[in-house]
This record gives sequence, structure tokens and C-alpha cells, in this order.
Amino acid sequence: MDPVRPIAALLLLAGAMAARGMEVVPAHRYGLVQLGSRAAGARIPPVSFDHWSHRARFTCRLCHVDVGFAMSAGQTGISAETNRSGYHCGACHNGKTAVAGRVIFPSCSAGLDVDESPSCRRCHATRDPDRRRKEYEAFAEKLPRKGRSGAVDWEEAESKGLIRPADHVEGVSIRRAPLKMDKEIAIESSGWMADVIFSHRKHSVWNGCEVCHPEIYPSTKSGTKKTTMLEISSGRSCGTCHISVAFPLADCERCHVKPVR
Repeated sequence: MDPVRPIAALLLLAGAMAARGMEVVPAHRYGLVQLGSRAAGARIPPVSFDHWSHRARFTCRLCHVDVGFAMSAGQTGISAETNRSGYHCGACHNGKTAVAGRVIFPSCSAGLDVDESPSCRRCHATRDPDRRRKEYEAFAEKLPRKGRSGAVDWEEAESKGLIRPADHVEGVSIRRAPLKMDKEIAIESSGWMADVIFSHRKHSVWNGCEVCHPEIYPSTKSGTKKTTMLEISSGRSCGTCHISVAFPLADCERCHVKPVR
């Protein structure tokens, strides 16, 4: 077997993964997750989960640490039974938990026909793409937007007090004192792009420390972990969030902020 062929195949695969990571996804579809591995087997429409609708109300840390949603697709093991038992979506969607003075509707109530029950169809439904776009535009109308896709600039929206994401839900999580983490880290770019300035303060508002450490970044010692764009565009390291939820990799200048050499 020609030894060049496997190498060429790997290079093509790496290029395809990088291109996929740099794709500019329309703002209303960015962060869209299909929760349907078990629902499909039961002939139930999958749940279309829009991160933007929850991100305006809750921090990432609350859901991915306190509630326990895995960062990787398909790793949570969510089901109607776990929801009804008060886990996953059911941690908040239980008909009892109140946020901003409103009680959150219950999820996966027993004994209901998914095909006929309006409450089931709030989540288990095939969403019209144009309707989803209009809902997003109405939601984002008064929020700052940025980048090639015109997605909401969550960082600016939070810093200006336009949104106030909760980091605690009674009965779900423990109240924590605000983190005082202002350290910025300069990450040298090995290519022609400007260097990256990583802000702990901006990330800790949404993630605390636990979302990134130790699962994504095992060590906090500077220089221990080398990060490459191929790794990021493959969904690892920074790409754990930045190819699916945070803001697209295609918005290069949001991270590469120093003057180009």
C-alpha cells in the first residue's frame, strides 16, 4: 500500500473538519441542538433546543455543571424518565421552579399523548425554519449584534446589563460568591494572524472555572497546553464551545486582537 495515501486522506479529513469549524452559520441556527437519539426510536419528534433562548436567562455553568448536561452531544443520557425524576430539563421544567417571577412549565408529564398534547408539542415539534428566524430576530432586536452572522454579542449584552443570566436556581444549585478572576493571558499565534488575548473575567461570568477546568483544560499552568486551530476547529479545546454555541470561529478578530505583526 502506498504510504502517501493514508497521510493524504488524513490531510483531507483535517481540512474538511477545519472548514466545517469555520462555517458561518445563520444567527438563528447557531447553537441549535437536536435532542432526539431516544425520541426517534420511539417515533417521537426530537426536541430542537435553541441555546439562545436559554442563554439570555442562565449562565452556561448553571446547566453544564449544576444540572449536569454534558458538553459533548449524545453524552448526557437524557430521557423522559430522567426529566420526570427532576434531572436534566426536569431540574427546572417541573411546574414548580420559578425564574423572574414565572413558573417554568413541566417537561415530559406522564400519561400524555405526544401527538395530541399541546404541552408536549412545546418541545417535541418540527420547527418551521422561517418561524425560528423570525422568533430570533424579535428576541435580538434590542440586543447588540456582532460578527459575520449577525449573532447576539452576549458579552456586550451582559456587560451593559441588557441581560442578567442567573447562575443559581433555588433547589438546583448552590449560591456562590462572584469570582474575582481578572487575569488575561496572551497566547502567541504561530502564523500570520495576530496574537490572542484570553480574558478569564469574560469567560468566568458565563462558565465559572468548572466548565473549562479540568475537563477541557486539565492544567491551569501557563504554557502547559498548546492549542492549535486544527484542534479548535475539530471541536476540542476552545472549539468545545466556539464551533457550536459561543461565537463562530469565522469571527477571527474577536480573539486575535493584537495588531498584526
